Amino acid sequence: MGKKHILTFGLTGLVLAASLVACDDGRSGAQDAANKLASGLSALDVGAVPFQGKESSAANDRLHEAFKALEPAKPTVHGGDLTVDKDTATLPLDISWTIGGSEWKYSVSAQLKKAGDTWQTVWKPDLLAPGLTDTEVLATSTQAPQRADILGAGDVPLVTSRPVVNVGIDKTTLGGADPAASAAKLAALVGVDPAGYTQQVQAAGPQAFVAAITLRQDGRTVTDEQIAAIPGARAIADALPLAPTRTFARAVLGSVAEASAEQIEKSGGALKNGDSTGTGGLQQQYDARLRGTDGVQVFAQVPGLTPEQRQAQPNAGRRMLFQVAMKPGAPLKTTLDPKLQQLAEDTLAKVGPASAIVALRPSSGAVLSAASGPGSNGYDTAMLGQYAPGSIFKIVDSLALIRGGMTPDSKVDCPATLEVDGRTFKNAEGYPASSLGSVALRDAFAHSCNTAFINARDKVSQAQLESTAASLGVGVDAPKLGAAAFLGSVPGQAGGTEHAASMIGQGKVLLSPLVAAVMAGSVAKGAPVSPVLVTNPDAPAGTPGTPSGTTSTATGSASPAATASSGGSPSASSGASSTATSTAAPTASGTPLTPAEAASLADMMRAVITSGHAGFLASVPGAPVGAKTGTAEFGSDNPPKTHAWIVATHGDLAVAVFVEDGGLGATTSGPLLKEFLTGAG
Repeated sequence: MGKKHILTFGLTGLVLAASLVACDDGRSGAQDAANKLASGLSALDVGAVPFQGKESSAANDRLHEAFKALEPAKPTVHGGDLTVDKDTATLPLDISWTIGGSEWKYSVSAQLKKAGDTWQTVWKPDLLAPGLTDTEVLATSTQAPQRADILGAGDVPLVTSRPVVNVGIDKTTLGGADPAASAAKLAALVGVDPAGYTQQVQAAGPQAFVAAITLRQDGRTVTDEQIAAIPGARAIADALPLAPTRTFARAVLGSVAEASAEQIEKSGGALKNGDSTGTGGLQQQYDARLRGTDGVQVFAQVPGLTPEQRQAQPNAGRRMLFQVAMKPGAPLKTTLDPKLQQLAEDTLAKVGPASAIVALRPSSGAVLSAASGPGSNGYDTAMLGQYAPGSIFKIVDSLALIRGGMTPDSKVDCPATLEVDGRTFKNAEGYPASSLGSVALRDAFAHSCNTAFINARDKVSQAQLESTAASLGVGVDAPKLGAAAFLGSVPGQAGGTEHAASMIGQGKVLLSPLVAAVMAGSVAKGAPVSPVLVTNPDAPAGTPGTPSGTTSTATGSASPAATASSGGSPSASSGASSTATSTAAPTASGTPLTPAEAASLADMMRAVITSGHAGFLASVPGAPVGAKTGTAEFGSDNPPKTHAWIVATHGDLAVAVFVEDGGLGATTSGPLLKEFLTGAG
């Protein structure tokens, strides 16, 4: 149904097309009068304009009455060529209003007459709008389309219109009941702040419905009977675009709510009071295409008629002046798998700190889950988090060493400690003594020997680390992702302890859980993976489901807790970022990962299960699991706090699990990974 709105229009300066030179025939006086009229109409204030046939004040009152429904809008007025014939003149006026993204334009003609030494405008009601009579005013009607859905894998609706009830106090039904008492009882029933809600109810007018809470109809525990037992309380049925649950992929999908004053101001007229708009995530990024375009009507009508009188007139007494057809929004298609997304969220449900599980399909790059745990407090840790990756980065080191001529069987030196420029590096607590000394690269990888990989720093330059990381999809454009994401940052230059720290995923090396899954997925695929989340980012509103292979720029932003360091190495800035840009294809500096290289890396990731410290994953049913754990130090505590990581491949599935300040990757993130892989089947 149509709904009334106040339309907001842009105010621009007055432009008069003609510039006339004063002469003895009075043209300069006529031009001055024309300028004053056009300026007054532009400002919607003609109180200083002299009129014939109506007092200026009365004309000004009539103008305000006619345009009241459009307040606080002001039009743009362009004056045409003034035609003067002795004591009369004609001025064409082009008037335009901006209505949302559309322009309503019309032309009127003003007549001017000279009375003595003064030029006056001849009053006519149609000077304001085409055909307007003295008894008509302008009015508007806006019809908003239903917001389009966000779809998951297989076009399953993720966000769609779902039934809700708006629960509140209807002050018209209170009778003699105390509004404060009713408000307090309802607040206690639905779990909102009693003092705050009571104040809202008391401050509202006698005809107001004051909403306390909006509840999903499905599964609500507050019954209609409980609500009806409170004087004045009502549950009004409605529908809202919602995900399956309140928390389902919320950080990625975003939410929909009534537009705030700030959002309305920034929209440039696209949003009005009462409109809904996306906040955060895909709902905000693709708001315009999901929202569609309102249908707008501007019409003239006689005010004060009863509904019966309006019904007796053609078109309900409305004379249409301008109309923009409503255009539906276009559904947004994503690759999110509802089952895996919910499984990831259930797995993280009891994790206290910020956390994430990202799962993708290496063969296609499809992001199947991007879950951020409750400890993330609404932040998109999965896609935007920026954290030191710790030993999962040894996948990059190992590829660089393989490219330098080594194999998984090549020997490396793994001492208990190692000193670089006065700083001592060591292995994790509990590192097996049997894996110290001269060991195979595979064994150093499986047990995550820090000193072995730092020892290899002279064989792998910092520039090679950056290039090799790109070969695995780290720090590389993701043109088909279609969403904001941090895609990793590996500095191309570093020396001394900073280069040594980079070899174990510390220093200024930063990954997100998304790009960690991309790195593991590239090993499983045998080629760099380019992640995909939104499959039709460019489908215009009104053409649902249009496929597209490109995406708009998506830039990652840093998590407030994204700073990371390795002992005494410089802290990584929380402002570091990488960008998923609109390019033809992902580009990586250096040589792309080859199937042979990937096979060697997969061999070492499998060794983490068969002989390393992730043997607990051996019981996961289905295809053999390959993995790499990571424990990344951060902060300045002694001993330092650590983030817990683990990445894994399981058939055509690549997964990254991250827990901020979670301790060891194997003992914290590992069990979460096992639960997820087992549930995924």
